[in-house]
Amino acid sequence: MEKVSSRIAALAESQTIAMSQKSRDLIAQGIDVINLSVGEPDFFTPDFIKEAAKKAIDENYSFYPPVAGYKDLLEAISGKLKRENGLDYKTDQIVVSAGAKHSLSNVLLSLVNAGDEVIVPAPYWVSYVELIKLAEGKSVVLETGIDTDFKVTPEQLEKSITPKSKVFMLCSPSNPTGSVYSRDELLAIARVLEKHPDIFIISDEIYEHINFIGKHESIAQFDFIRDRVIIINGVSKGYAMTGWRLGFLASAKWIAKACSKLQGQQTSGVCSIAQKAAVAAFNSNGESTVKMKEAFQRRRDLMVDGISAIKGFRLNKPQGAFYIFPEVSDILGKSFNGEPIKTSNDLAMYLLNQAHVAVVPGSAFGAPNYVRFSYATSDEKLKEAIVRIRKAIDQLK
Repeated sequence: MEKVSSRIAALAESQTIAMSQKSRDLIAQGIDVINLSVGEPDFFTPDFIKEAAKKAIDENYSFYPPVAGYKDLLEAISGKLKRENGLDYKTDQIVVSAGAKHSLSNVLLSLVNAGDEVIVPAPYWVSYVELIKLAEGKSVVLETGIDTDFKVTPEQLEKSITPKSKVFMLCSPSNPTGSVYSRDELLAIARVLEKHPDIFIISDEIYEHINFIGKHESIAQFDFIRDRVIIINGVSKGYAMTGWRLGFLASAKWIAKACSKLQGQQTSGVCSIAQKAAVAAFNSNGESTVKMKEAFQRRRDLMVDGISAIKGFRLNKPQGAFYIFPEVSDILGKSFNGEPIKTSNDLAMYLLNQAHVAVVPGSAFGAPNYVRFSYATSDEKLKEAIVRIRKAIDQLK
């Protein structure tokens, strides 16, 4: 008899991972699929980072590492936060985990009690509401749209706060929209949260280095709420290290201690070789990151121009990350060979099966009338994807 726990039964499958798997299944059948579903840079990890990992192997870093991370890695992260963000975090305020997702999970499980409310602006990254669910919290979703660049307003936030509010989730640059909050916008949000001292702020900054409008701004820069901010970051996006599985959190010491306590019982320390590679990444001058960002900006422009020219897609110009998030209401309701396309899920499956282009439906992000395209692939593939998508959309009646 198959009977999983109620917490697993209630958990939704990650639709980004599911669409990526469907793409791989078709590719295995010999079909040429262009995968625009996965949020993964197509660049290789820079050589100097790989060399650091090889050196660590040769130096026999093959024993259990400390739960929160090697001292030199914690120092490298502390130095990065000071150098790049102007933020002072001691090494005992930082915990290294197996990816930013792991860091998010640790924080939510360490702060949220059953019934606590977590305020989540939508569109949101697919795992937020599911991780909140695992922590037995309740997601309070704030809807935004393309006309406001998918940004939540201070007024929206204020109205959503109740005596049960425990955490506010923030992601800038954003997955899935590519929106980036300015310093003034963050300050306005911080002023609202200043009035509610029992609310913590989880600031997901994993796309920090993929920012097309200038300096990254963190909500942790405001002293009057910093003790309640938990920064989430890592090496996956900015350093093309998705498979190394290394993220970190920076927070008040007591929160870091709680997360380390939890991690000590669940996974212990992160892979020793990945940690040594990350030391090289965080201590670097960022030259390799700048080159990747320039490529992503070029690809953004290519995708914005190409997709906006296809009838039925309405989009803004993202300021960071590597996604576009067009609104597709004008396409929904059309049909192909008598088969209606009623939802963004239907549209995503149509594009996969008919155009052989994998995208993720907006419903995965709490925005059912949108789809997400990742442009973290080559210019050539993006150009071909645009041609295929245009042809498929033209066939709809």
